[in-house]
Amino acid sequence: MSRAAPAAAGVADRLPPQALFVLGAISQYVGAALAVLLFALVPAAGVAWLRVVAAAAVLVAWRRPWQTRWTAARLRLTAAFGIALALMNLTFYLAIDRLPLGTAVAIEFAGPIAVAALGSRTRRDVLALALAVAGVLALADVHLTGSPAGFALAVAAGAFWAAYIVLGHRVAADRGLRPRDGLAVAMAIGALGLGPFLVTSAVPALVDPLLLAACLGVGVASSVVPYALEQIAMRRLVRSRFALLLALLPATATVVGAIVLAQVPGLVESIGIALIVVAASLRSHADI
Repeated sequence: MSRAAPAAAGVADRLPPQALFVLGAISQYVGAALAVLLFALVPAAGVAWLRVVAAAAVLVAWRRPWQTRWTAARLRLTAAFGIALALMNLTFYLAIDRLPLGTAVAIEFAGPIAVAALGSRTRRDVLALALAVAGVLALADVHLTGSPAGFALAVAAGAFWAAYIVLGHRVAADRGLRPRDGLAVAMAIGALGLGPFLVTSAVPALVDPLLLAACLGVGVASSVVPYALEQIAMRRLVRSRFALLLALLPATATVVGAIVLAQVPGLVESIGIALIVVAASLRSHADI
């Protein structure tokens, strides 16, 4: 490991965990906003695939997961996790190619909220699900006519996010895996699995070094940096506080979309996003 890595880790350890989370969220959605700007030069599917490729390369180089003993059953579960993860990224990028960033993130949040409500069935989570449904319906009223494909893709991203949560918990529960080895292999499998279908979309970047660097940079900003900062913050925050911070992600995406992409939501759209933010804050599990 280079000297810069421990130095960066030391700086991160001195920052408040809330600040780390906010920095990670900003990195994640600035990366997504920059991806939207790249869609004029590289199709959204190609940028999405290169995002997974970049994250996989960094995580595999860091974790060296080949040092873990991989059984057939363990590989099957990790492969399912990786494909869900890659499809989540793909459908999300296809959605933000058609919808405002904050709207797509808000609709996507319905998936994790549904997982929590169906898993616990407490009154708090049922209320959260009801508010999320109301928020999604408000957003549907705004966008279903203008971009039904974008709305459907955002819903699909939420469904894949739900699958990612369920499968990710199973991978994390495997005591035979070192922490984050499962994620590294899942990212690699997702990149390889979708590669034959998406590599042609990435050709404009593959033949242009500057474009390729930009797409890979989006992957690092959108996946690697938020994940690393989130892991540090999670160790220093109680679950309830971390869950509350997660609830702010749709609002963060909306602000970034307004600043970087000039995507200012209207009244009904703002109400829909606000309902989903409240719903996410009510969740009793920090699963997203």
